[in-house]
Amino acid sequence: MVTDANFKRRTHDRDPGADAAHHTASRTDAAAVEIGLNAAIVAVIDDEPVVLVIRNDAEPVSVDGLPFGPFSPVAHKTLESGLRTWVEEQTGLGLGYVEQLYTFGDRGRHAEPDDPSLHVVSIGYLALTEAGHARDLQHGSWRSWYQYFPWEDWRKGKPEILSAEIEPRLKRWAQSPAPVRPVQREDRVRICFGLEGGAWDEEKVLDRFELLYEAGLVEEARRDGREAAALWGSPFPRLGAPMRFDHRRILATAIGRVRAKIKYRPVIFELMPDDFTLFELQKTVEAILGPHLHKQNFRRLVESAGLVETTGEVKTQTGGRPAKLFRFRREVLLERPAPGVRVKAVRG
Repeated sequence: MVTDANFKRRTHDRDPGADAAHHTASRTDAAAVEIGLNAAIVAVIDDEPVVLVIRNDAEPVSVDGLPFGPFSPVAHKTLESGLRTWVEEQTGLGLGYVEQLYTFGDRGRHAEPDDPSLHVVSIGYLALTEAGHARDLQHGSWRSWYQYFPWEDWRKGKPEILSAEIEPRLKRWAQSPAPVRPVQREDRVRICFGLEGGAWDEEKVLDRFELLYEAGLVEEARRDGREAAALWGSPFPRLGAPMRFDHRRILATAIGRVRAKIKYRPVIFELMPDDFTLFELQKTVEAILGPHLHKQNFRRLVESAGLVETTGEVKTQTGGRPAKLFRFRREVLLERPAPGVRVKAVRG
């Protein structure tokens, strides 16, 4: 396995001046600020939403992380080109669809303990790739994003981890003394997790993770030395697999973004092969959103919205009757300003 140190050494070997330029431009003695580029690369493989992760085996305790690297204004013409360079070097994967997510600059979310001599500003990106391209991976691994956020997977009904672990602990935390805020803890828990008759909003992935972090219920909070994490004692709750630095926070942002965006832009087709059945399309949408969708309603919605057109061919290897093959109808981009898959979830 290639380590982060090897990645940096490769870059500097390619351009002898890049090392000095990088330290001069992106990390100064006065400001001690480094710009990091992070990629949440998403695919759907065998009906499972997966994210590309890498590990640094040189670390004492190796955990999953997103592909990332520092931005160099000399070696990289733009932020996005820098991201594409790092991803290709670290994984061998050439990126297609990419969009910038957010800039993360909170101190203490990138390393532990807080280092007053260094501040890392992380720029997160969302990238989507089709499963066929995802199998060309040279380094790294594809992991279900529900390994990191098991409470987000509603495809078989309400996740047990919510009732057994998360909700009781959050209620206990919400009732403890706290500083006065415009929205109190009880209301924030109710809104984010859909308690007491509230509705679960699949797009609030980051809000839920941030609340769990604030309550000290995720490993990253304990690792970062947050006081709330010390209150839970031992054994510490295991709420999904942790990630290095603030990468789980970036992944939460990516999941929320793609869940929202498929409803008003046809980005779901970035995850599909050229030809597909409507059942395959439905399973991909379900994988991304989390809940089960009503089959007939989904098909009527997709066809009536003009998002797809038949190829005239059928797929025989379906385990049942032959199914019609469809493709994305690109003309829809010129016909409507928001041609997304506006589905309504059916929750258990």
